[in-house]
Amino acid sequence: MYTDFTFSIIKPNAVRTGKTGPILAMINEAGFEIAAMRMVRLTRPQAESFYSVHKGKPFYEGLVEFMTSGPVVVMILRHENAVEQFRKLIGSTDPSKAEPGTIRKLFAVSVQMNAVHGSDSVENAAIEANFFFSKVERFL
Repeated sequence: MYTDFTFSIIKPNAVRTGKTGPILAMINEAGFEIAAMRMVRLTRPQAESFYSVHKGKPFYEGLVEFMTSGPVVVMILRHENAVEQFRKLIGSTDPSKAEPGTIRKLFAVSVQMNAVHGSDSVENAAIEANFFFSKVERFL
């Protein structure tokens, strides 16, 4: 059992187009353990709060609109060096720059509709996991 963890969201475009299963299969095949998972539909206040670090940036409003446009799948994933390993699996935020075989290269539509979110640091993984999951649900 791994002690390192990261947080991920399968975004509305990937859920809407039936990519949840293939993305989960890739996560599983890469050796990640799913410690917690649920499907949710973010309200505008929830999305604004989750993405508050980006408030005032040109893409903020569009991001909030997009992330509230349909259900998402939120997950806590365990793996050795989980944040770093998951960032490798998902690829670059810009799918045109993502490595072949990465989740974003295979399933992303654009920078915003890039199929999946992955925490960019151990600290942010904890903050993001705590946003969606109680201590009991996190199995940490």
